[in-house]
Parts: sequence; structure tokens; C-alpha cells
Amino acid sequence: MDDSEHIRLEDVWYSYPKGEKVLEGMDLTLRAGERLGLTGHIGCGKTTMLHLIVGLMYPDRGSIEVFGTPRTEEKDFWGVRERVGLVFQDPEDQLFCPTVREDIAFGPMNLGRTREETETLIEETLADVGLEGFEDRITHHLSGGEKRLVSLATVLAMKPAVLLLDEPANDLDPESAERIRNLLLQLPQSMIVVSHDRGLLKSVATRMVKLEAGRIREVK
Repeated sequence: MDDSEHIRLEDVWYSYPKGEKVLEGMDLTLRAGERLGLTGHIGCGKTTMLHLIVGLMYPDRGSIEVFGTPRTEEKDFWGVRERVGLVFQDPEDQLFCPTVREDIAFGPMNLGRTREETETLIEETLADVGLEGFEDRITHHLSGGEKRLVSLATVLAMKPAVLLLDEPANDLDPESAERIRNLLLQLPQSMIVVSHDRGLLKSVATRMVKLEAGRIREVK
């Protein structure tokens, strides 16, 4: 794995607990600065692959390297989760605090940031996602689009090098989806964007792939 590669998966296999194979010898590389668009039918393993990258699940066999280091057990992924931000498909899985401020503060505080540093990060990150002044808003009162933006803000506040985004514009109205699209184009991080919205992927991704029959294939 050279210095330009952030993530490399080689010959990765994974089966669900009941025995259904979902990944069958999958290979994938994410290079520094790349915005990789990933598509594939429902249930083909896209979300599973994202979870494998950050160690929420483990492959049956195959290798996972992140930032040039093999990752095989729980302790190997501690540093990964500090530098690779996963934005879940459902904001309800990401947002669990009463207020927006508390949700965004959770990650930086756990990384050892001071309260003053964290407060600065909250303000800066909310400005980045276009939600200035939302610090004291009640999270479960937000709209679907606002929840998605706050979910992204909780990850961006940790200053990751890589973003993994699972259906970032799913079920959004056109205006909210456009805000997400423009934001992704402005962000400097390498990223994997999983989506069924091919229009979003074509406008955001620098490279397109499809997960099909357990393996990755390039899409022109």
C-alpha cells in the first residue's frame, strides 16, 4: 500500500450470520483526495463494507489496510475511528443527545479536546454545513435534511481524513439534497459515497464503482 492510498481491501469475504454470502473476494482501494462513488442493489453489502472498514464488523477472510496498516482486531481500529468518519444511513443511529451542541461535542470531547476547543469546533462545523445558530436546537425536532447535516457535522468536528457516507441524500427533498451535494464537493476529505442516486454520484464522484455479486467493478 503506497502513501497515496488511504484504504485497501483485498480478497474480502463476508457472510451474514445465517450463512448468506454478501462479499465474495472483494477488492477496493480509496486513494488520497478521491471521492469514490459506490452503487449496487439493496442488500448487496455496501453498508457492510463501510462497517468493515471501521471495525464494526470483521471479514470472514481477506485483508483490510487503513493508512498503510493492516487492521485485524479491535485495538487496530481505535486509531481508524479517529481518522475515518462514518455517517450512518439513518441519522437516528448517529444522533443520541438532546441538543445539537451535545451531539457534535461528543466526538471531540472523547478525543481529549478541551471544552473551549470543542465549542470552537461546534461553531465552525455548523457554519460549514450551513446551520449557524443551531447549537441549542432540540435534535429530534429537526427536519430530515437538518438531521442529516447535523449527523455530518458530528463527524466533521473530529477532523477526519476520510469520510464514509451511507446514502447521504436518501429521502431528502430536492433543496436539501442539493445542499448535501454542494457540501460534499467543497469538503477536502477523501470519501466513499454510497448512494442509489446516480445523479448525485455522477456529480460528486471522481471515480465510480459498483458492488455486484460480492465484488467491485469499475463503472465508466
